Amino acid sequence: MEKILITRAGHTALNDELKTLKSVERPAVIAAIAEAREHGDLSENAEYHAAREKQSFIEGRVKELEGILSLADVIDPATLSGAVKFGATVRLVDEDTDEERSYQIVGEPEADLEKGKLNIKSPLARALIGKDVGDSVEVKTPGGEKSYEILGIDFV
Repeated sequence: MEKILITRAGHTALNDELKTLKSVERPAVIAAIAEAREHGDLSENAEYHAAREKQSFIEGRVKELEGILSLADVIDPATLSGAVKFGATVRLVDEDTDEERSYQIVGEPEADLEKGKLNIKSPLARALIGKDVGDSVEVKTPGGEKSYEILGIDFV
């Protein structure tokens, strides 16, 4: 199987989520199922069905996290330098609107645009890889062509 690139911080966050699911969420839902069973007829017991559904979600997420963590190739951005690469935090300016943005290029499991975490497989991240401060990049987006200039590159 293919390795999954992930930052040290992303690995820690996923590992923490896995521990919480196993040590807090799983026992809580098992207790909720046991309590719902005590209420009698399971076929019409909404609490029981909701708890079983939650248990199914938790077990699926546990499997997903264990799979990701087993294939994880952890990269520590603090050990890197130079041009844009995985783990870099890139400061950009939109050449049309002069709007500045900052993104860290991360692996798919930890990507979250609202938190400034850009998936390495995204068109913008692919366009930025290998570029340096002062370079301009052209990116095809659903809204049309966008041009960005790289203002800074940090490896934190």
